[in-house]
Amino acid sequence: MWTRRAAEAAGGAVAALLLALTSACGSRLPESDFEHRGTAPATGSGREPIVVGVITSTTSPVGGEAFTGPRDGALAYFAAVNAGGGVNGRPVRAVTCDDGGSGVGNDACVRKLLTEDKVFALVATTALDYAGAPRVSAAGVPDIGGQPVGAAYDTYPHLYGIYGSRAPRDGKAPGWGGKLYGGTEVYRYFKRAQRARSAAVVSYNQAASAAYARLIVRGLEAEGYEVITEQVDFALPNFPAVAAGLRDRGADLVFDAMDTHGNAQLCEAMDAAGVRPTAKVTNVQNWSDTVAKDYKDSPGCRNALWATGASRNYDDPGSGPGGATVREFRAGMARHAGSGPLSQWQLEGWAAAMWFTDAARSCGDRLTRACVERFVGLGAPYTARGLLLPASYRPRAEPPATDRTCLSVARWRDEARGGKGGWVTQGNMDTNCFTVPQLPYEP
Repeated sequence: MWTRRAAEAAGGAVAALLLALTSACGSRLPESDFEHRGTAPATGSGREPIVVGVITSTTSPVGGEAFTGPRDGALAYFAAVNAGGGVNGRPVRAVTCDDGGSGVGNDACVRKLLTEDKVFALVATTALDYAGAPRVSAAGVPDIGGQPVGAAYDTYPHLYGIYGSRAPRDGKAPGWGGKLYGGTEVYRYFKRAQRARSAAVVSYNQAASAAYARLIVRGLEAEGYEVITEQVDFALPNFPAVAAGLRDRGADLVFDAMDTHGNAQLCEAMDAAGVRPTAKVTNVQNWSDTVAKDYKDSPGCRNALWATGASRNYDDPGSGPGGATVREFRAGMARHAGSGPLSQWQLEGWAAAMWFTDAARSCGDRLTRACVERFVGLGAPYTARGLLLPASYRPRAEPPATDRTCLSVARWRDEARGGKGGWVTQGNMDTNCFTVPQLPYEP
């Protein structure tokens, strides 16, 4: 499971680095809404708060709210913790910092949080350019549950991304000698569950997009798919021409290496051209309530959207494994953020804050960074009470040629949630598992 997360991170990084007009994945809450989030509840008053930092590329070239989901989920969880008496009687005070989506801004946030705010840890970091990662690692500050947009969580000690990593993480090069590994379980899943045999991969004529598209093509070919590729001009995209090519050549699945805005345009063109794939596959960054709005002009393609990831569907508060925890998440977001749209990234931010909180509680009255890191880095694989596929940070000297990997799968359906539309879980992420090859790539 751990190696697949690296490939998923690469996809998220591409969407961020395209500098496109993305739609928001998180809630629409301004930073001012969290200015007093650290107030201690009555049951925890008089005890020194645990100060944590939350770095987010709130304002960035990819849009003001593209990365805010993990932050909002984490803050909602800490609000619930404080309402319940804090961590071993101590309130959590979360200090947010917007790095502006730049490396300079990120390093400035790290400096401020470490030296001025004197944070105990970082939680749910979601940064377009995590330039401050070496400084965090050198200071021995645990960074728990961050989104791996880039290779920092597969490179530096003391950094623990939300999906886990089994790389050596010596601070010198990411992964194993500069290479990360990604599994092919997404493609295996659609071959087994949907009997898919052909796939199209659509990308921009832009370096990052094209590189990620090549990675998708490699994985599809390794699983025996017939693969066709389509490329669209980044500056002057002609999506009708791409859709016509998809119609003429045919494909069971459509993958992409594009942002949400480009995907919405592609879907409109696919609907107009009568393209009806078995699945239009997207990633966790686009797994949100905003689908109904983002794809409002393409109902056919919208109802062919499938998302894959490594966390339980935020839109499924059912009775199955983890269902109660999803209900807690949804209730916590409603209390803290109101009726705004929910997203998978918010759920993962909630899980990140839970991971830190569970680690801190394990230390009792002797809270130290070393104790927290023993829980996160050396403890049992973490699942956030059923929200995550098991995340582990026990290193392997060598990467495996194959690995057993699992995935969470959901499909958008307009008739879900009483006709309001929503994501419908496909199978159980704990049993959607396959032994698949692990393919190397350079981040």
